[in-house]
Amino acid sequence: MRCTSLLFHDVLPDGQWQASGFSGADADAYKMHTDEFRRHLETVARGLRRRVTTGPELLANPVTDHPLTFTFDDGGESALHTADVLDEFGWKGHFFVTGGRIGTPGFLDRGQIQEMWRRGHIIGSHSYTHPLRMAICSKAQLDDEWGRSCEVLSEIVGEPIRVASVPGGLYSRAVASSAAKAGIRLLFNSEPVTQSHMVDGCLVLGRFYVMRGHDPNRSAALVAGSPPLQMREYLFWNSKKVGKKVLGSVWLKARVLWMEHQARKEQS
Repeated sequence: MRCTSLLFHDVLPDGQWQASGFSGADADAYKMHTDEFRRHLETVARGLRRRVTTGPELLANPVTDHPLTFTFDDGGESALHTADVLDEFGWKGHFFVTGGRIGTPGFLDRGQIQEMWRRGHIIGSHSYTHPLRMAICSKAQLDDEWGRSCEVLSEIVGEPIRVASVPGGLYSRAVASSAAKAGIRLLFNSEPVTQSHMVDGCLVLGRFYVMRGHDPNRSAALVAGSPPLQMREYLFWNSKKVGKKVLGSVWLKARVLWMEHQARKEQS
């Protein structure tokens, strides 16, 4: 099965990035203003030739028509506002919540999660502590991350959690296998691909990330299935993946420094 998925993070009406989700220049680079987010949705909608769907629908009825999904990582408090914008288009999103952050400053609380669930948006796990290099976690750590987060979220929504996304972008088969053990049946990673694959009964889908400042036409072209653009995204992502594996924590520190530099340029 093929599916195109777009990966967003926080969407805020006033540009106060620190008000929602994780803090820091590296996290803030993925946050965008409401008007910018709406332009992405409008541009995608104008050329849309495929249907927008959700994980539970895909699991219930596997399809071959290459649908589109919208996903949002971290579980920042702005997710409720983001859901409002999606509802304007008649679309439902997947909101992946970091279990250990529920109810803390800047993150969704129980009532907000329940409201989004009642409105038909999908609530999924984004691990419990949001490890930045999840693929290097031990089996016991992976089982704890998925198990605890699913338990907490299941108690809040009153149903088992079947959908999740991998934090930090570093994916491995062991990550998916552990998610499957926790009851996850659909796992999104950050690999920029449309082809799915199965791991221990868990369907794994890739995603194309969207950052602040990205051209909305890029999102529309990705959804339309532009081969040159999708190939560039794939090659760029895999070049970064090599750097992450070789440099490890040094890569993360260098990335933060670069993002901080870019943030200062943006403010000047």
